[in-house]
Amino acid sequence: MNIHEYQGKQLLKGYGLPVADGVAILKKGDAAAAVKQLPGPLYVVKSQIHAGGRGKGKFKELPADAKGGVRLAKSADEVVKNVNDMLGNTLVTKQTGPAGKQVNRLYLEDGADIDRELYLSLLVDRTVGRVAFVVSTEGGMDIETVAHDTPEKIITVAIDPEKGVTDADVKELNAALKLNGDAAKDGGFVFPTLYKAFVEKDMSLLEINPLIVMTNGHLRVLDAKVSFDNNALFRHPDIMELRDTTEEDEKEIEASKYDLAYVALDGNIGCMVNGAGLAMATMDIIKLYGKEPANFLDVGGGASKEKVTAAFKIITKDPAVKGILVNIFGGIMRCDIIAEGVVAAVKEVGLQVPLVVRLEGTNAELGKQILRDSKLNVQPADDLDDAAKKIVAAVG
Repeated sequence: MNIHEYQGKQLLKGYGLPVADGVAILKKGDAAAAVKQLPGPLYVVKSQIHAGGRGKGKFKELPADAKGGVRLAKSADEVVKNVNDMLGNTLVTKQTGPAGKQVNRLYLEDGADIDRELYLSLLVDRTVGRVAFVVSTEGGMDIETVAHDTPEKIITVAIDPEKGVTDADVKELNAALKLNGDAAKDGGFVFPTLYKAFVEKDMSLLEINPLIVMTNGHLRVLDAKVSFDNNALFRHPDIMELRDTTEEDEKEIEASKYDLAYVALDGNIGCMVNGAGLAMATMDIIKLYGKEPANFLDVGGGASKEKVTAAFKIITKDPAVKGILVNIFGGIMRCDIIAEGVVAAVKEVGLQVPLVVRLEGTNAELGKQILRDSKLNVQPADDLDDAAKKIVAAVG
């Protein structure tokens, strides 16, 4: 689950980390009052959407030469004008795709005198099985370019979970970011505290881009992108309250109600599969034969008939879907349960597109018999390759 920048900063501020004062703005009429809560004279007006690249983004409704989704303002009047320009309009960035995202929240923040911009993130490094800091002296909006062109400027420091962030880790991070003086002293508090927040709140990503060295020599968290491990959210009702469903795909919200692993994609072949690895392989082979998957959907190993029915209905509600591939390799998951769920869903919502079903494993023959007895217009498949060829041909 993702949260907005201002929510992430409020969380980090609760840990005592150096974060600027700021005010969330949800309505245009609140801009003038928000300005009065900050010292000024420099303000930053930031679009709050779950996507990066906001500074270089463009608003659909504004002229092409208009400023992006993060703007500086030097007066109350300029703040109000920027708020009126940005709030309610659609911001398009590299990460939103051409459709963009409507800006329903803004964050007005006190300005900072910046000496240097750095990059810092914490994530789970699966190559070593530890939480790791990823840092670079080349912070700012073009970190993706740095990663592509000069990867040697990005340094990873893995943290021993039994020791936490040690003095040696702090020294390594300070050296990697070329911090000295007050900034290095700040690092002695900032790095362990960021790690503490990451672990205690079950984060999956904590990205600060940029972490800045101010002209007074001290560090400040200037941005915060925070994601949480969905499987651990039951331990954090306070974090769950921060969820903004307007930033999520409606189909993904519906899938979460049934504990389905669903991600909407841009293709036109809907997929219902059991097991993340098999789901990835299914998407890959669809692409191999020239089409694009419309979703990632893993019904899991112990899905009920009701869960399968819900999954199938979510797929059929997507107007982009022109064909559906059901690919089940039954181990814990029984093929007859899948078949019953598909039949129940089709009876409820109908079937307007081609459907190819591959069943193999536990109760596969029973599942195939259920589909045959249903009289549905289903194309059976012998294996994954056969299934992919058939659904691509049917859609094509």
